[in-house]
Amino acid sequence: MVTPPLDREDAEVLVPRQEIAEGPQPMEVSQSEASSTAENHQVEEPASSSFTWAISNFSKLNTKKLYSDIFIVGGYQWRVLIFPRGNNVEYLSMYLDVADSANLPYDWSRYAQFGLSVVNQIHNKYSIRKDTHHQFNERESDWGFTSFMPLTEVNDPSRGFLLNDTLVVEAEVIVKRIIDYWSYDSKKETGYVGLKNQGATCYMNSLLQTLYHIPYFRKAVYHMPTTDNDMPSASIPLALQSLFYKLQYNDSSVTTKELTDSFGWDSYDSFMQHDVQELNRVLCEKLEDKMKRTVVEGTIQQLFEGHHTNYIECINVDYKSNRKESFYDLQLDVKGCQDVYASFDKFVEVEHLEGDNKYHAEQYGLQDAKKGVLFADFPPVLQLQLKRFEYDFMRDAMIKINDRYEFPLQLDLDRDNGKYLSPDADRRIRNLYTLHSVLVHSGGVHGGHYYAFIRPDLSEQWFKFDDERVTKEDMKRAIEEQYGGEEEVIIVTIMSPSFLGFIYQFLSLTLFHFQLPQMNPGFNNTPFKFTKYSNAYMLVYIRESDKDKIMCNADEKDIEEHLRIRLKREQEEKEQQKKEKAEAHLYTIIKVARDKDMKKQIGRDIFFDLVDHDKVHSFRIQKQLPFSVFKGEVAKQFGVPVHFLRFWLWAKRQNNTYRPNRPLSTQEEAQSVGQLREVSNKIQNAELKLFLEVELGLDLHPCPLPDKTKEDILLFFKLYDPEKEELRYVGRLFVKVLGKPADILSKLNEMAGFSPSVQIQLYEEIKFEPNVMCECVDTNVPFDSSQLEDGDIICYQKSFPLGSNDQIRYPDVPSFLEYVRNRQVVHFRLLEKPTEEHFSIELSKLDSYDTVVEKVAYQIGLDDPSKIRLTLHNCYSQQPKPQPIKFRGVDHLSDMLVHLSLSSDILYYEVLDIPLPELQGLKTLKVAFHHATKDEVAIHSIRLPKNSIVADVINDLKTKVDLSHPNADLRLIEVFYHKIYKIFPPDEKIENINDQYWTLRVEEIPEEEKNLGPQDRLIHVYHFMKDSIQNQMIQNFGEPFFMVIREDETLAEVKVRIQKKLQILDEEFSKWKFAFVSTGRPDYLHDSDLISVCFQRRDVYGAWEQYLGLEHSDTYSKKAYSANQNRHTFDKPVRIYN
Repeated sequence: MVTPPLDREDAEVLVPRQEIAEGPQPMEVSQSEASSTAENHQVEEPASSSFTWAISNFSKLNTKKLYSDIFIVGGYQWRVLIFPRGNNVEYLSMYLDVADSANLPYDWSRYAQFGLSVVNQIHNKYSIRKDTHHQFNERESDWGFTSFMPLTEVNDPSRGFLLNDTLVVEAEVIVKRIIDYWSYDSKKETGYVGLKNQGATCYMNSLLQTLYHIPYFRKAVYHMPTTDNDMPSASIPLALQSLFYKLQYNDSSVTTKELTDSFGWDSYDSFMQHDVQELNRVLCEKLEDKMKRTVVEGTIQQLFEGHHTNYIECINVDYKSNRKESFYDLQLDVKGCQDVYASFDKFVEVEHLEGDNKYHAEQYGLQDAKKGVLFADFPPVLQLQLKRFEYDFMRDAMIKINDRYEFPLQLDLDRDNGKYLSPDADRRIRNLYTLHSVLVHSGGVHGGHYYAFIRPDLSEQWFKFDDERVTKEDMKRAIEEQYGGEEEVIIVTIMSPSFLGFIYQFLSLTLFHFQLPQMNPGFNNTPFKFTKYSNAYMLVYIRESDKDKIMCNADEKDIEEHLRIRLKREQEEKEQQKKEKAEAHLYTIIKVARDKDMKKQIGRDIFFDLVDHDKVHSFRIQKQLPFSVFKGEVAKQFGVPVHFLRFWLWAKRQNNTYRPNRPLSTQEEAQSVGQLREVSNKIQNAELKLFLEVELGLDLHPCPLPDKTKEDILLFFKLYDPEKEELRYVGRLFVKVLGKPADILSKLNEMAGFSPSVQIQLYEEIKFEPNVMCECVDTNVPFDSSQLEDGDIICYQKSFPLGSNDQIRYPDVPSFLEYVRNRQVVHFRLLEKPTEEHFSIELSKLDSYDTVVEKVAYQIGLDDPSKIRLTLHNCYSQQPKPQPIKFRGVDHLSDMLVHLSLSSDILYYEVLDIPLPELQGLKTLKVAFHHATKDEVAIHSIRLPKNSIVADVINDLKTKVDLSHPNADLRLIEVFYHKIYKIFPPDEKIENINDQYWTLRVEEIPEEEKNLGPQDRLIHVYHFMKDSIQNQMIQNFGEPFFMVIREDETLAEVKVRIQKKLQILDEEFSKWKFAFVSTGRPDYLHDSDLISVCFQRRDVYGAWEQYLGLEHSDTYSKKAYSANQNRHTFDKPVRIYN
């Protein structure tokens, strides 16, 4: 579930309660000052509030779900609901819940926009927040995120979400009182309809609305060739034509399912949010390809393509290099730019290549030069992507830039005498643009919500397209309020000064980066500012000189006739379905099963029970119609006289089988269809299921029905052929209650096509859930003694002499049904290639672990099955689970194919170099070896018996690495968050050493550490810098190390040794600062300070908490980062496969 927006632009007035108790408290909130988002929809301004919930002893919670205390917003009671171990997923699940829903009157509802957050207690800017909105009602009294964040991240101490076993959750709720929300009609109110969100497709909806409202683009899509035989789910052009047609002519919101199907997406893609710019590029490239060799070829280029020239011009010689490139959109910097013009200025800014950065010109060698970009031409439709997301090298993470960034209604790119244009640009073209649409992103780097403000006809009236909902908006709302930046809020302080001070201290650490002014706690109406998280992300401008061409008419005559007919037919069918749905309460669906259905389905579609009712003939009958009239319709439909028809009611038995139970009585047939359904259907749905009994004579024509008395039982018969492994339906018979199966053996042989003397074996099919039950029937015991009744099923087969069926896999009915019930085709994938299927094997869910690995080994030609290791499939991530299956760690195949509540047919395998039982007796540690004299780090996997000690690890590693000298001593240390926490004793057992969270490092012990004097000290030395955002908090980075200091050694002397050890150039090293750091507080040192004096303190928890700190920028160990700087941190790139 993702994320309609939280309108952070609205000013908020927070009024806490005066009586303060421990823990989170309810908070009454006054109405905020905000403009209406649609005409006559809101009767009053929204109320808003924030709520914080600190959950202690989080890891010890043993409850499935947990509720917070109640808090009040807008006069309503709310609370936060979490599932600490996930709501059947491996994620923290979190929802907003209506606290008093059980006591509210029938048909209540309330609308709220809200954001839920898990606070990062180490680095608040990395807190995770997700936003959405919902109309709460009695059916949906809670709403939120089942997969809020992975539990692995929640419980990982290095992530900062769980501190002192306390998880901090925040909720921000805005309650809007909406008049008749459910009946709001976008088409009636605005003339436009929205697009339905499939789960996380708001980014796609906003882009599609923008493209649709460029009429020239829409017209081109309508003219893309399609045929009547095309299917929208397999044809992107047809799916897009259908979508645009429905946006233009439908009266209600439109689904995008056909379009995403045509992309080749599955439900996983629809629930994965992507970047709108990325989708725009991929979609336009795909359409450009689809338009080739058609009447609309080149449309994408004509609309969106511009060109810029990259140049390098030497200053002192006559040499210039030009390279012309095309673009469909422009990425403009937001950071450091106040508006679009400033971004264009930065785009064409000249860079001087001089000094060490001189340009190598052909024939002239290294030369001073200037380098830059100028535009050769701009497109008719200018798409500007604002770089709201960028990679922070200091934090090694993506961040969102929420700075204020202005954009004009009219954009003049010829300003200042055409300073953005190259010399060869055509100056006759007037590059004056008018704003057409603003795509907005609301939220943070971890996700959010997209919506669009569009002027469909470039008039003064703007519209907000927010998934299904379209509302009228004014220009201020569409433009100025999407600039981003900060907004001032007034806290009305009616509490004690001490508590107000606590509130201010708390707000200064919250997710919203409040800037709190100096204030006197005794005064009211204290202002503070918070960052607005809803801001423009993409702008679309249309050139004034091309406006008439771009904003052309695109109507029904532009759509091919076959497409118009097809879409109108679909619309008529939809209207018919809508009508039927509205009239459903007046009708009953009657499903009539016949012998013909059983013969067709048994052995093909089904094996158990008698029929799949979804595949039989159905009738839609008015409830008031007499059943006798319905019989006449059935007789006419099937060509059987009415007096030759007998109808049976079906019944669901306690063992979950579904069988014909009894024929309708004369009195029941005299009732209406509606009365009969109510009598026969205890679960009160709209369907009535019947079995139609028709007798056929020798000439296969209908004949009179036999009498049915209490002494008669109707049995159904299936025939099994063990040699062909086939099961089929052969008919039904009435038998006498006191009769014996032996009395009908000759008849059964006749039904099967056997000779009368063939010996046959009978079995009763009793049930198949949760296990198959099929028991042998004694032919000499009366039917009633065998507890056989109407609707029972007898399966029979030829009897085989003992030993004659040894070559048959499933020699009897029970074994065959057991096989059918448990057979499973499993798709195996190599663990190192988790997206590629390698082979498939048909197995049984009852197969043991040994049987499964033996069949896999046989399939790949491996002699030793014990070298096969299997891993389960995660149905949610579509990836292998982190932990493999242990040797004989599960009993059966069925245990391998279940992940939480979902079933899978995928397993991953790997071939080990040693048998799995042997491997499980070993401990594998991943260690990083730091060479003493070379600037290199090598990662090694050490595999040893679990009862080994650290000395064994070191000895094993010595055989794999180059040492500075043969007799070098090594040590194993534990590093976490760039601090050294432990030196492992050589005799410590390795079984409990964790290399998942901690980094294990092996290094040579320097000679100076082996000969410490009585006054020498071994100290920790760490790199650090201060975070300007997080209140100057210290952030460690880089590789920590040990250092020996002498009793009388000054900082100046120590610095010489540090510079030599780290090999830092003088110019850079001169910028470094040095501090004694204890429990996170730096005490800066002077060159004359004695270092040993600082380390005589003992008031710290561990040695790692006091160290010699080297303060400087982290410029030596950056991760390579070549991805698009404007992309979010999404897990999977957007692709269109078809």
